[in-house]
Amino acid sequence: MKPSPPFYPLGPLGLAKLVRHLPNFVRLYWRLFQDRRVSVWPKLLLVAAFAYAVSPVDFIPDLLAPFLGEIDDLMIVAVALRLFIPLCPPEVVDQHVRALDAGQ
Repeated sequence: MKPSPPFYPLGPLGLAKLVRHLPNFVRLYWRLFQDRRVSVWPKLLLVAAFAYAVSPVDFIPDLLAPFLGEIDDLMIVAVALRLFIPLCPPEVVDQHVRALDAGQ
């Protein structure tokens, strides 16, 4: 079984690590999204999550509960991002991770 991406606990140190690695995560997601070897389903998951986040239709309307309305958008995007990597072929993910580590 393929290990899941690192999970950074909340807190100053965990948040600092996440922020430091954020550009690499963005590059990895973008490279995997563009790769033809990745199935359309994981890509659709990301597109649907981001479309939901910018859509005016929400499970919890922003006008009724302003703070909770934003949180549900963030949670759906976070879940989609968390599921995307495990849904991609492991050998493709490994190849892109190695390329990013090598600075390509």
